[in-house]
Amino acid sequence: MITKEMARVSKLVLLLGLLFCTGWGRAPSFDIVGSFFPAWLLCIFVGLLLTVAARWLFLRLRVVIALPVLTYPSLTALFTFALWLALFR
Repeated sequence: MITKEMARVSKLVLLLGLLFCTGWGRAPSFDIVGSFFPAWLLCIFVGLLLTVAARWLFLRLRVVIALPVLTYPSLTALFTFALWLALFR
């Protein structure tokens, strides 16, 4: 049977465990003209630009995309996550 003292100690241990699970570092951000932008926002922007460039390349090479509704968001996600890993790993 759990006593009140054991319940209090287990809550304290849980709270201390949660305290040590939090991140103490700064959020990754870039300083652009004196304003800080989150890194994920810049990675998404560059990922979108790379997707537009890939679309232009596909059109130039006359590559037929069967499901563009799935292809272009997937390319954006691929480029975004690859940039994130390359910059912050």
